[in-house]
Amino acid sequence: MRRLQFRIFCLAMLAFASPVQAAGALEVVASFSIIGDFVKNVGGDRVNVTTLVGPNGDVHVYAPAPADAKKIADAKLLVINGLGLEGWLPRLLQSSGGKAPITVATNGVAPLRLGSDADPHAWQSVANAKIYVANISDALVAADPRDAAAFRANAARYAAELDALEAEVRAAVAQIRPEHRKVISTHDAFGYFASSYGIDFIAPSGVSTEAEPSARDVAKIISQIKSAKIPAVFLENSGDPRLVSRIAAETGAKVGGTLFSDALTDEKGPCPTYIEMVRHNIRTLTSALGN
Repeated sequence: MRRLQFRIFCLAMLAFASPVQAAGALEVVASFSIIGDFVKNVGGDRVNVTTLVGPNGDVHVYAPAPADAKKIADAKLLVINGLGLEGWLPRLLQSSGGKAPITVATNGVAPLRLGSDADPHAWQSVANAKIYVANISDALVAADPRDAAAFRANAARYAAELDALEAEVRAAVAQIRPEHRKVISTHDAFGYFASSYGIDFIAPSGVSTEAEPSARDVAKIISQIKSAKIPAVFLENSGDPRLVSRIAAETGAKVGGTLFSDALTDEKGPCPTYIEMVRHNIRTLTSALGN
């Protein structure tokens, strides 16, 4: 008899559950892997996150597949970076017919500019990452008010982890002599990192990997490396390594390792989360520049 009463109680509770809870986790689509990680940290087990540009993918040159339109059509929330990063998105939205609200995670970020273009790589500053998280938290609360307390608690916990990460980065950079805080990277993805932490990044390409550097640009960088005695050049996980390797060969600068700029790795790689990505980058930089 008690078992029967318990089953009736459970069925009654299901009948009064919210639509989101009854149907399962909130379906969220993130434009690329770093945004996806932020959403997972804030949403926890109350969200199901689908990422359009997956691990090690290049968001700058991504070509959406037909399946991406269905993902957006089925989503209850779409989270993007903005600042011109997802240039392929408007056509995908049109083809999908999706009606989900769109959250621009960089709302409130003070954008850096390179010429007439905004630099979209705002996540490279940990302080900016906290802005992303706050925007995502607000968006999840609006999409699923019943789970607001959980989303806000997750966001507060993750923000505290980001505060600790910020302290780690600043302590690590302090160990590098100021005259050694100059590096070459594949494309201009580290402007916010440079502005926040005082390491000067020089890149032969612009803010997008679509840009091809001219022979004059490359020659200028080679001359700069020699005159400024820049100690190291760095590859990027989502970029073409051949240009940086050529610059290293012509200047004698060592290849200091691979930096992760626009994409995380899968679970088997060294940087499956944003926090691990930032820690990997700072370890790589201090290892190459610390001597």
